[in-house]
Amino acid sequence: MKKSQITPEDLYHYRWISQPVISANGQVAYVEQTIDRAKNEYNTQIRGISLDGTEDVALTDGTKDSSPAWSPDGNKLTFIRSTQAGKGLWSVHTECTEPSMLISPERKIMSYVWSPDGKYIAFTSKAQMNSAQLSTDESAKDANDEATRQPEATLRGKVYERTTPKAEGSGWWDGQYSHLFLYEIKSGLIKQITSGLWNITTPVWSPDSLKLAFISKQVEEAGSDPDLLHHTDVYMTSIEANSGKVEEPFKVTDSSLQITQFSFTADGKQLILIASDRKYGSGSHHQLFTLPVNRGIPRLFAPELDMHIGNAALGDMKSASASPSPIISRSSSQPGVYVLGTHHGNVDVYRIQSDGNCEMITTAGEKDVYQYTISADEETLVVAALTDKHPGELYTVGMKSGKMVRLTHRNDEFMGERMVNVPARVEFTSSDGWRIQGWLAMPDLTKDADWTEATGATAPSSGIQIEDELQSDRKLPLILQIHGGPHAMYTGAFSHEMQTLLAEGYAVLWVNPRGSIGYGQEFARACRGDFAGGDYRDLMEAVDEVLAAHPIIDESRLGVAGGSYGGVMTNWIVAHSNRFKAAVTQRCISNWLSMYGTSDIGISYVEGVIGGNPAENAAYLWSRSPLAHAHNIKTPLLIMHGEQDYRTPIAQAEELYTTLKRYGKTTKLIRYPGSNHSLLKSGKPSLRVDSFEQVNAWFNEYL
Repeated sequence: MKKSQITPEDLYHYRWISQPVISANGQVAYVEQTIDRAKNEYNTQIRGISLDGTEDVALTDGTKDSSPAWSPDGNKLTFIRSTQAGKGLWSVHTECTEPSMLISPERKIMSYVWSPDGKYIAFTSKAQMNSAQLSTDESAKDANDEATRQPEATLRGKVYERTTPKAEGSGWWDGQYSHLFLYEIKSGLIKQITSGLWNITTPVWSPDSLKLAFISKQVEEAGSDPDLLHHTDVYMTSIEANSGKVEEPFKVTDSSLQITQFSFTADGKQLILIASDRKYGSGSHHQLFTLPVNRGIPRLFAPELDMHIGNAALGDMKSASASPSPIISRSSSQPGVYVLGTHHGNVDVYRIQSDGNCEMITTAGEKDVYQYTISADEETLVVAALTDKHPGELYTVGMKSGKMVRLTHRNDEFMGERMVNVPARVEFTSSDGWRIQGWLAMPDLTKDADWTEATGATAPSSGIQIEDELQSDRKLPLILQIHGGPHAMYTGAFSHEMQTLLAEGYAVLWVNPRGSIGYGQEFARACRGDFAGGDYRDLMEAVDEVLAAHPIIDESRLGVAGGSYGGVMTNWIVAHSNRFKAAVTQRCISNWLSMYGTSDIGISYVEGVIGGNPAENAAYLWSRSPLAHAHNIKTPLLIMHGEQDYRTPIAQAEELYTTLKRYGKTTKLIRYPGSNHSLLKSGKPSLRVDSFEQVNAWFNEYL
């Protein structure tokens, strides 16, 4: 059967697999996300599959079900169901198909976790503060809400006093805080555990179910601004076994780290943290730390390990965030901590021991493991992963055999009719000695009758070995793709965005320049304070390397594109080089001066990554702003931006567009309504498809 190329509209056909959990009885539950094209929205359903790959069936009957978790005895599956009223907690017994509601959706549950003894479920939800607890800012919020309910003639302005009153993904602050609640399974009673003018996240139970810990940032020093502090702490409370009485939480850590995830050790005496010391701001590795549960100073778990703990890979084919916490081995024969590690263009599962021994558990190969879980007997690892040939699926890994086998096949039918262009690794040494890595993918030229007639050759799917058959009048245009961050990483895993470009006949190059995560701490921090310096050279030298190695690529038909940090790099490149004949900048930055005061991370990002602030370093920030050089741009530039982007506000696109039009440049601005910074990853399906089509059309016109 002849396979077809991947088109933008193929986005509607994928099945996104995520959130695997294994029951005590060995059944795997997972979330499958699909697109309802008629409603232009995503549906999520929970499915179940055995570890041998049989009986892959639906476990819930809703269209907005997520966050599956097994009860400790394995007889009940709980999940969050979203309705118009909010998010509630539901459960379904393994011998019953009808789910029942445990906690009303009016509670608007954010996260939850079972106690190991099965008596409680701890959950987080936003809580209303009473008037005695509210500060001026929160009181103003209440006044704002009341004003909104008044007739138009009495509407009043909304008042904010905090330094950062908005956040990407959630919008302007509503004055509420997330807090911890306890649901008793036997009685159905709910008890609020925490309250105050701060948030709590990530509740974690101790193995004996007598302690409940969570992450929070509670500023204790008078006059300190929590929005300008980047530490978080672990707090802990104890629960009396018989009465259920909950003690006042106390702080366990010392406010020296930004903690993102943690777990108790198997004996319950220590905590294992995934945290950053913020030595290099957002460019600091996440590392493993340990400390006693009764307070202490965190100590590095494997001090010599120079690897980012967690998943820092970017891509458009993941529907859920990375696994939430390290998994502690309870096996005496295989001690250690299981974590995700971002390393040299891949994300894998590693087992790390306190002596520094680090063993990769997943097998070698191009992949992005974004979630994982381990069976109770620790004999089987289940991972959700992208590979270079497949969208995300579940895989099993035998802990003794090391064999990795695909468990789910939800995309096989559709992908069996589509051609995947597999990338090849590109590596070179930069002019100042850094080892740079990336990927080059070539389009399948066998579908091109003109190519076959001109060369008499049959091109392989990667297209990379066909230079020997090259005819001088038949070359390929190349598009350089630049990732965001900058402290993130590209992988060679399957990407819908890359495949749609390849289907149009473009060779595509994507690179991890200095500043990327995955190549050691020094490499990750190397771009800080040097924007458009070494990172710019790495990208341009990558193009030089590929052109020298592959004469099939037409150096007169080069394109460049990127989003977020990749967008600002695209802007800078076309303002300082005319070698690219077309460019696309998405959710970009053009002006560091205005970015400072309008982005939800403007202060920390501009001061940390670029180096300076408008009051003290205005000239420097302006000199490093693409807008200052926009009048030099000759490359046709497509500008694409979400209207609800709070990370890189749409004014960044508008300033650039206005300047380009003022100087008579070739440009186009596309605004996406109701869309934030995550448009290409989780935006409205029709808008994602449109964005791919717009990019293809732009490059087709100018390349």
